[in-house]
Amino acid sequence: MSTDGQPHILAIGGGTFLPDGRYGMTPGPLLRYALDLTGQDRPRICFLATALGDGVDHIARGYAALSQLDAEVSHVALFPMPNLQDIRSHLLSQDLVYVFGGSVANLLALWRLHGVDEAMREAWNEGVVLSGQSAGALCWHVGGNTDSYGPQLRPLTDGLGFLPYSCGVHYDSDTQRRPLLQQLIGEGTLPGGYAADETVALHYVGTEFVQAVSYGRDAGAYRVEPDGGGAKETRLEPRLLSAM
Repeated sequence: MSTDGQPHILAIGGGTFLPDGRYGMTPGPLLRYALDLTGQDRPRICFLATALGDGVDHIARGYAALSQLDAEVSHVALFPMPNLQDIRSHLLSQDLVYVFGGSVANLLALWRLHGVDEAMREAWNEGVVLSGQSAGALCWHVGGNTDSYGPQLRPLTDGLGFLPYSCGVHYDSDTQRRPLLQQLIGEGTLPGGYAADETVALHYVGTEFVQAVSYGRDAGAYRVEPDGGGAKETRLEPRLLSAM
């Protein structure tokens, strides 16, 4: 559970893990920031790779990376069938839930089919910290843009809506992201919201954005709002986290 018992979401634009020759990847400062929000010396972390089809290799890499932390690690899988009899109780017993990136459209469909969406909302309301990168960041919002349907980005408007905003991820590394998000907000397809460059995370307490954090000195977060048929973008300077 979170330090203060309030609902926390840390939506990561990119850069949760750092390359590591031994393990393949290692947890970076953004994930460690999410861990700090739990206030636990040995937090319980559950990860989901639904957006990656619960591939055995992805789950193995998840354990290899997260087991480097002083934490109790578990996972929820939905392919080929749920790996737990009571997913709801398991999620409610965690301190941090982390969601890997991939196809956010497939993630939402599978979560709704198996009731994971409702379990996530209950866990969030009970103070379990929710986090994730890319699809795992976008899913908590009303929507954004996604490559779930192919390399040409398309709108996503049926996110879980825990946060009443749109969300932009990989904002500085994918040239399609910024103009499409601004277009969708300007025309009213999506509500105003927030976007994050690589190495940046958006921290919400309840439904309020409280700050952006980053370990990249030049990276930014952004507030994007409708403005007379277009969109206005305001840079939000992240709080710089210490390097590993």
